Amino acid sequence: MPDDERAAVVQRGLYFEEFDTGVVYKHRPGRTVTEADNTFFTAMTMNTQPLHLDAAASADEPFGQRLVNSMFTLSTLVGLSVAQLTLGTIVANLGFSSVNFPHPVFHGDTLYAETIVEDKRMSKSRPGEGIVTLRHTARNQNGDVVAVATRATLVQCRPATPAPTNEE
Repeated sequence: MPDDERAAVVQRGLYFEEFDTGVVYKHRPGRTVTEADNTFFTAMTMNTQPLHLDAAASADEPFGQRLVNSMFTLSTLVGLSVAQLTLGTIVANLGFSSVNFPHPVFHGDTLYAETIVEDKRMSKSRPGEGIVTLRHTARNQNGDVVAVATRATLVQCRPATPAPTNEE
């Protein structure tokens, strides 16, 4: 069958109507964090915190080693959810109501993410769009929770399909 006759599937996130509250969406694959990731992100964002950059100074701190920049952890947590939830369907990230980092992330840790849809409602001011509240959780390879973030997103509703015609 020629390519132009084959059905095509384009990967996308979920439309507003497809989000189910209370469902746990598990995002895979995970992401192993390298020293280069942490150093590059920290330098790129002008964060001069020695806990992220200075191995000798960090050795004397409570964890005895450098910590992965928590903003990298947050960005990775949200990023791990994109392909499954919001790719091409998000209109805007409206904000975070809470962000917590209960356990540190170290070089070599692998982050795994999951998301629970906490709430959804139609937008009052933007027809064809809805607000979805997502609670993202990141765990390391040992199952320790390393980040939890709750955010509100503005998401497209499913496009209207044209009504069938009786034309032949």
